[in-house]
Amino acid sequence: MKIRFVAADGDSVREVEAAAGERLLDIAQADGQPLEGTCEGQMACSTCHVIVSEEDFGKLPVASADEDDLLDLAAHVTRTSRLACQIWLEEEWGSLTVRIPSEARDMQGR
Repeated sequence: MKIRFVAADGDSVREVEAAAGERLLDIAQADGQPLEGTCEGQMACSTCHVIVSEEDFGKLPVASADEDDLLDLAAHVTRTSRLACQIWLEEEWGSLTVRIPSEARDMQGR
């Protein structure tokens, strides 16, 4: 399936191929996207916050209450915000487009 990463400024779009069952955070980091993932995907931070396109948001399973709580800590949250560590790709989606937020909170203090 095709994953589209839209840069924070909206000017550049990068497309990568990914297999069903893979986690979006892992794909983003392998592609060099600026998603910190401080907790290494254990859903203990909000440094892998992405904004899912309106068209694709309905494809995703509903976020858990724990994920919603962590999104409260993220910068520039929108109605279609999700944590990339909680998105496991499904073949029937065909594609997924996400935007990298313009600001992230660095939980490691770098």
